[in-house]
This record gives sequence, C-alpha cells and structure tokens, in this order.
Amino acid sequence: MAMAAGGVYGSDTQAEEHATAMAALIPVLIVAVLVILLRSVRVAKEWDRAVVLRLGRFAGVRGPGLFLLIPLVERVAALVDLRIQTISITAEQALTRDTVSVGVDAIVFWRVHDARAAAVNIINYREAIERVCQTTLREMIGATELSRLLADRHEADTQLQASIAQKTAVWGITVQAVEIRDVVIPAALQDAMSRQAQAEREKDARVTLASAETAIARQVAAAAEIYASNPVALQLRQMNLLYEMNKERGTTVLVPTEMASALSSLLHPAPAPAPTPAPATAPAGPA
Repeated sequence: MAMAAGGVYGSDTQAEEHATAMAALIPVLIVAVLVILLRSVRVAKEWDRAVVLRLGRFAGVRGPGLFLLIPLVERVAALVDLRIQTISITAEQALTRDTVSVGVDAIVFWRVHDARAAAVNIINYREAIERVCQTTLREMIGATELSRLLADRHEADTQLQASIAQKTAVWGITVQAVEIRDVVIPAALQDAMSRQAQAEREKDARVTLASAETAIARQVAAAAEIYASNPVALQLRQMNLLYEMNKERGTTVLVPTEMASALSSLLHPAPAPAPTPAPATAPAGPA
C-alpha cells in the first residue's frame, strides 16, 4: 500500500510540473504568434505598390491598403512609388550638329506604371533613368543644329521625350513630358546673333519704307493726272492747302500772282454775258 501511495504521489507531481510548464509556455506561444502576425500584416500607401517574393520568386504586387504575408515564406522585395517624379538634367559644353558649344537645362517628368518591371528588370530604376536622360539629352543636342534648337524648343522636347520613353519602357517607366528650360550659348556667338538680328530688322524697315514711298508715288502720279484733266480740282486743292497753312495765327503766306488770279477767278467768277436781243422785223406793207 505504501508503494502504491508513493506511485500515485509521483504521478501527481509530474502532472503538476507538466501543467506548470504548459502554463509558462502558453504566454510565450501567444507572444510568438502575435509577433508573427504583426510581421505578416503590412500596409501600403495609396501611391505605393509592394513587390512580394515567395521563396525568392515573384509572387505578386500588393497594395494599396492592408495585405498579408506568409511568415518565413514571403517578403517585400521593393516598395515602388507610382507618383509622378521629376529629374533635372544638364548638358554643359555639348556640341550641336553645326559644332557650336552650348549648355542645355531640362526637366523630365516620369512615373512608374509597372511596379514588377521596375523592381525585377533593373537594380535601381531611379539612377538608371537619370543616366539615360543625361545621355539622351547629349545625343539630341549632337543631332540638332543650333538654329533649330533655338527656334523650335517644342519639337526638341517631343523628340527628347520619345527617345527617353523608348529606352525606359522595358523598366515599367512612362515619360510624361520633357521641358527644356534654357539654352546657353557663348557670349561671342550671342553678340554676333544679336547684330545679325538687328541687321535683319533694319533691312525689313528699309524695304517697308521703300514700298510705302512707291505706293505714295503711284498715288501722287494718279492725282497729277486728275489735276491735269480738271483744273478746277487743282485750284480747290490749292485753296485747301492755303487753308491748312493759315490755321496758325500770324502766318504769312506768299502766293504767286498767277495762283492768286486763278483763285480770284474761282472765288469771284465773271458774270455771264447778257443775251443779245434779236433784231426787230418791220411789218410787211400792202402790196
């Protein structure tokens, strides 16, 4: 009986120890589960996309909002921003097609449209697009003449945008726009271009003046023909000129005698001669 009692007491003790160990292990398990759940729950912002890998292979793009990861199996390889971003690029001492050294500043507006391609196909897409923009700008300058670059920046913007977009499309990047801010040319060339533009403006002014003088001469010749065929019109024109000249007080106008006589005859025309009466006829006498 004593041995039986001792065996029962020992089993009870082991059960109590086991229960105590389990009670101590439960909080540890709860904490571990909570930690795993916290590491599995992720939140992506509205403009972010999370590229998830499962055992090293692409598993999908998650977000925006709340999403879950399989613990120890899945992980976020990259967090890609889908908002529009800008890059300032500068090309200094670049030679144009006609071998003129210029400096060009431009801004590139771009965004990621494919998060998988941006994360999987290239290591650092931000650095890559900046270098591509820099080299493409120099290529565009080398293939364009200075006059065309200065005269039509919109065409240069469009050409530059198309070239950059073609090179970065495989990275999941879209080039929204390219704007050239400034084109810097050497001071000596700028002075020469200024003198050339001034000479062009002077030439245009002289051509316009000559055209105006030609038109005036034609109108004067036409007026002379009218005056030659109608002396009264010439005299009226003379009177008008005298009136315009005599608007100011104290003005003395010397008029030639012939012109004064013509104006006098115009202002005071001679009276028309009286009609000559018809001769009276004598009455006929008796036969």
